[in-house]
Amino acid sequence: MRAFRRIVVSGLVASLGLGAPAVIADTGSGAYLAGRHAVQSSDFGAAARFFARVLILDPGNPDLMEDTVLSYLATGQLDRAMPIALTIEDLGLRSQVAHMVVLAGLADQGAFDDLLARDPEQLGVGPLVDGLITAWAHLGAGSVTDALAAFETVAAQNGLRGFAHYHKAMALAMVGDFEGAEAIFANDGAGGVMLTRRGAMARAEILSQLGRNEEALSLLADAFGQGFDPSLTRLADRLAAGDTVPFSHVNSVRDGMAEVFFSLAAALNNEANDEYTLIYGRMAAFLRPDHIDAILLIAQLLEDLGQYQLAIEAYKRVPATSPDFFAAEQGRAEALSRSGKPDAAIEVLEQLSVDYPNLPSVYTALGDLQRQQDNFVEAIAAYDRALELTDEGARSEWFLHYVRGISHERTDNWPSAEADFRAALALRPNQPQVLNYLGYSMVEKKINLDEALEMIERAVAARPDSGYIVDSLGWVLYRLGRYDEAVGHMERAVELMPVDPVVNDHLGDVYWAVGRYREAEFQWKRALSFIDPEDTQNEADPERIRRKLDVGLDAVLVEEGAPPLEVANDDS
Repeated sequence: MRAFRRIVVSGLVASLGLGAPAVIADTGSGAYLAGRHAVQSSDFGAAARFFARVLILDPGNPDLMEDTVLSYLATGQLDRAMPIALTIEDLGLRSQVAHMVVLAGLADQGAFDDLLARDPEQLGVGPLVDGLITAWAHLGAGSVTDALAAFETVAAQNGLRGFAHYHKAMALAMVGDFEGAEAIFANDGAGGVMLTRRGAMARAEILSQLGRNEEALSLLADAFGQGFDPSLTRLADRLAAGDTVPFSHVNSVRDGMAEVFFSLAAALNNEANDEYTLIYGRMAAFLRPDHIDAILLIAQLLEDLGQYQLAIEAYKRVPATSPDFFAAEQGRAEALSRSGKPDAAIEVLEQLSVDYPNLPSVYTALGDLQRQQDNFVEAIAAYDRALELTDEGARSEWFLHYVRGISHERTDNWPSAEADFRAALALRPNQPQVLNYLGYSMVEKKINLDEALEMIERAVAARPDSGYIVDSLGWVLYRLGRYDEAVGHMERAVELMPVDPVVNDHLGDVYWAVGRYREAEFQWKRALSFIDPEDTQNEADPERIRRKLDVGLDAVLVEEGAPPLEVANDDS
């Protein structure tokens, strides 16, 4: 046993890329705790490094081995995860993630007989993965009949029919049986999988192979309307030109196995936690490095997990020759912005606007980023171009008017801002964000207060749990001199947004207006404590709040030349 453990330790040290450490803590508890903290922070690279060091000290620890495999898999380092996963299986241990990594290794080697020989009861990942991988392995071993039968075995299981038939259609298309593949889509649509962007594009290619380009074009129009991105546009242009578009979604058995993991990743996205979804995406990209949809999904998941540098690296894997390059660059710009590099993000989007001068989503993203950086003039120019390129009645049209209106309002161009807000409302009459922003702006400008109140009441009815919108309702009542009515709404806004400085400041003003001076001073002090001096977006004015604490709200209003507090009467 001691000799075996020495061999395992030696193999693990080599596979982990670590030399024998000169000094290691007796228990490795510090590194292990650091690894656990890194996992909680989704810092998978750090987690892998810490766990690997502890694993040298305790190479037979099943939980530690699985944690290390999982961390390596989350960072896409399957080469380092593989020997540990094999060790887990050699020790007769059960680990879904280790079995998944070993499956990928066998698929990578084309070891289809070995895949078929695996016992799913002992070495399985799950009924769907095991069943679909088995079907593709039969195809790789040369038996189309066994493969089709295996797909049907999966389809017979509750809830798995759509996945099984989608993959069966992909397998038939791969071997050139396009009529059989289309028959599956035509009969049951391959379940919800076909309704995805990837499924619809695969079926369009199958129809083109059958000489049915017009049907393929109709399919794309039905699925996506007229809002085609560059990848869809390229496919539609080829179909319209009468080209026979090759089937590109699965070109080999290995591609089919990659599609198994991507199908699950896409289905899990927004349903399971991001870390779990990420490992399926990583598996797909390992088996098919040019799987652009998998790369984009991985990058988005990493961005959502706050791993911006890893996300940026993933987005950069999409080549400039890909029709989805624009999507990758937009994602990279977002990740750069969220990582604190807005200038680099703007540079990416400006170059993208040169490369894709007729794509409204690029100008929308550029406008959003410029607006977030308070570059409102530049934001307006970007939104102008986006609106020029947006079809009338498109779903995004109201939003473009709304955000351009915000930019106009921030540059003190109220007539243009109001025109944009009202244009947005003409398209979406009950859109709560627009109702709130326009209503609140009119309150601040002390114009159209009755209309502002009606707008904000509609916004609150639509979003009763939005602190910003409830705050707006309390504030317009305050502006109207209806102080007693304002109290309850402002208190509710603070409940919803307890650490927002603006809302707490507003509640202080309302308390002062109804004579609750001590409570007003308490709220102003709370508001001051919540102001971030580095947050340039915050509307709370710390100097004004301090002045209110020194002399009271009434005196501040006099100093500002503003009308005094006055309770509304029946005629007002």
